Formats: sequence, structure tokens, C-alpha cells
Amino acid sequence: MRTSHLLKRLIAASLTGLVLAQGALAQSFPTKPVSLMVPYPAGGLSDVLARLVNVPLAKHLNQPVIVENLGGVSGAIAAQKVLTAPSDGYYLFQGSPNELILSPLANAAVKFKSEDFRLVQMIGAAQMAIYARPNLPVNNVDELIAYARKEAAAGKPLTYASVGPGSFYHLLGEHLSKITGIPMTHVPYKGGAPANQDLIGGQVDIFMTVYGKSYQQLADSGKIKILAMLNKERLEGVKQYPAISESKQLKNFEFNIWTGYFVKKDTPEAVVQTLHKAITETLNDAAVRAGLEANSLLVAKPLPLTELNKVYNEGTAQFRGIAKSINLQPQ
Repeated sequence: MRTSHLLKRLIAASLTGLVLAQGALAQSFPTKPVSLMVPYPAGGLSDVLARLVNVPLAKHLNQPVIVENLGGVSGAIAAQKVLTAPSDGYYLFQGSPNELILSPLANAAVKFKSEDFRLVQMIGAAQMAIYARPNLPVNNVDELIAYARKEAAAGKPLTYASVGPGSFYHLLGEHLSKITGIPMTHVPYKGGAPANQDLIGGQVDIFMTVYGKSYQQLADSGKIKILAMLNKERLEGVKQYPAISESKQLKNFEFNIWTGYFVKKDTPEAVVQTLHKAITETLNDAAVRAGLEANSLLVAKPLPLTELNKVYNEGTAQFRGIAKSINLQPQ
């Protein structure tokens, strides 16, 4: 009996100590600069987003937030670096389904799983659009589907660009082909810039990727066509382009790609809560919101941690489902 009583007291003391340690950790974190890992080189949209956020976030954390760019393997190299760092919250990963969900499904060299990360807060979602080469003889989505079906029947399937096998844009093309029953040919590129060059030059037929003002300028000058935004309805800033819901053939083909901030899944809860609070406050900064909107991003509604876990799990299931439906195999 005495042994049992002593054991209970030891367990109770340990739990109390743990709670106190967590509280102390929450009060002390961070005590040094926090690294914000961006899984792409400087100069791209991901880098621009990080540099919109890092200074305001630093004010809320009372420590510098240093942007670190590390590209390669569809973002997996940067993600792996975060995983090899201590689980203390000093490495934040700015990621999306491209890096954390699709990369492990498409690349046999990537050994981590999406479950190795925890979503701390959403930042925003990039709108998607269907772009076509300037001389493609279609002007809307329904005409595109009819033309693609006719060309496929003649043994000349349309080509679609992506930024690499297993990327979100590759999955979209395969998904489009599957749900319409129209064969199409995947043309992978090493990045968006060479894909855009070939689209402008007429070497590839369509490219489904994120929307940006640069594409609007290309469309205005007649160098590409914007057939539709993959939105449920016409949104502010892109109302001149049809929403995908307006088409008859692809009414439910609605997609965007969101970006959020992640930590390792075993990061202490107190640290996660501190980061969550600081990022949420940063999202409420008017300058940050204006900057995101200026880059055609849909600003995320801040969510509680419990809801974020649900969003991440549902997103993982959705993308894994699409990958399975097109029989995506790790290469």
C-alpha cells in the first residue's frame, strides 16, 4: 500500500512538473531568432510571401525572424532540414500540399510523411487558372474540352505543362484527363518560367497554375489566353475572367493551393500555441493583408489549432485520393 501511495505521489509530482515546465517554456519562447524556411529560391512568390510576413511576425515574437531559402526536390530538401532540427519551434516551415503531401507521394527519395508536420496557421491561398497558348482555337473551358476531345480522337492529344512529376499542376492535368475521359500528354518542366515560355511560344497547349498579375499582363498583350479561374464564383480583382463554375463541362473543377506555417509534429504544445498566437496577430496586420492581396492571394481566415488539424488532415486525404485515382507512382 505504501509503495502504491508513493507511486501515485511520484506520478502526480511528475505531471505537475510537466505542466510547470510547459508554462515556463511558453513564457520564455522564443529567446533567440526564429528561422522561417522557404522551400524555393529567393525571388519567387513563396519568397515574396515570407518577406511580407517575417518582419511583422518578429514584432509579435519579440525576436528576429530570418528567412532562409532552400530549394530542391519540390521543396523536400527544406522540409527535411526542418525535420532534422530540434523540435523546439525555432524552425518554421512555410509550406503547402505541394511540398508536404504530394512530394512524398511522387518522389521515392522523400522519406517523410505529411503527418510528420503540424499546421500552426494558414496564411493564404493562391487562386488557380487555366492558361492556353495564344493561338489555341478556343476561348473558354467548354470550347477547350470539345477541342481536346476532337484532337484526341484524331490521335493528337493536347499537351499540358507542369513544374514536374507529382506537382500539384501535374495532378490537376491528370485529374482533368481522367474526369473528362480525354487523353492528354503531360509535359514536365523544371519550373514555372520555362513552362510559361513554351506556352507563349505555342510549344505547349495549356498550363494550369497559380494566378498572378504577370499572367494578366501576358493575357492583355495577347501572349496567352486565360480561359477560366478555378473558383466557385468571380472574385474581386479577377472578375473579368469566368469562374470554372460557369462552364458546363467542368462546373465542379474548383481548386486553389493554400500556404501555411508548420512545425515538427512533436513540438511542445506551449511553443505551438505561442507561434499560433503570433502568426494570427500577424495575419490581422493591415499591411500584411494588403501585401497578400496585392499578390493575388486569398487571405486565410485565422483558425484555432483544433480546426487547423482537421483542415490539414482533410487536405492530406483529398490529395492522396487524387493521387490514387490517377495511379501516381513514386519515381
